[in-house]
Amino acid sequence: MRNAPTHPLAGRVAVVTGASSGIGEQVARALAREGAHVALLARRAERLEDICTSIEADGGRAAAFPVDVTDAAGLQEAAAQVAETLAPAGIVVNNAGIMLPTPLAELRAADWSRQTELNVGAINNTVLAFGGQLVEAAAAFGVADLVNTASIAGKTLFPTYSAYAASKAYVIHLGRNLRAELGPKQVRVTTVEPGIVDAELQSHIPSDESRSRLASTREQIEWLLPDDVASVVTYAVSLPPRVNLAEISVLPTRQPA
Repeated sequence: MRNAPTHPLAGRVAVVTGASSGIGEQVARALAREGAHVALLARRAERLEDICTSIEADGGRAAAFPVDVTDAAGLQEAAAQVAETLAPAGIVVNNAGIMLPTPLAELRAADWSRQTELNVGAINNTVLAFGGQLVEAAAAFGVADLVNTASIAGKTLFPTYSAYAASKAYVIHLGRNLRAELGPKQVRVTTVEPGIVDAELQSHIPSDESRSRLASTREQIEWLLPDDVASVVTYAVSLPPRVNLAEISVLPTRQPA
């Protein structure tokens, strides 16, 4: 009888988008610690290389594939490079996104479009670029995982977050439908819905009012750390092939909704 592998994700290739900071970076690090060979995708090439060096110094395996995930053709090319240089992706964490909450009276069309372009368009691009690889990996390993990062905002109401919340509601419903299609092919689809996370995402908020309102919640709520979400993602993809955590809301204990 063979012993179980020390690292539950050994032999699997994991792709993480939005991997240059925040949740994406910590997910990449966590998956590498569990034995996955991690492909980091984001625009900031130098930052990706630094993270890969750090992962490898800790005994993991990682490779950087700089790409703008809103560029469908560029992402298709990066996906082909992942399969050629590593192996077909068996874990894809579809994490790239942006949050630009702004009162409607102050909202710039470019900010609205940017959220749709990244939170919806890039999610679609990633599914199209890596969907075939996930099916191939599932046939080889008995399971594959697509993890989409949504937000609790996709299930509730937050003033000034209209475009962001709508984009994340799309991710949630997309995941439900993809799971119905891919589950019979042994590809698990998981949607992770974090609450407030202490990450770089907040620094992009253009509205002083929205930024101040969010910051004020620190007085009542201890925010999540990117590590917390990474731990949940790693747990979900490490479960036996028969188990699929389809939707996971990850909230600070004191965040009511």
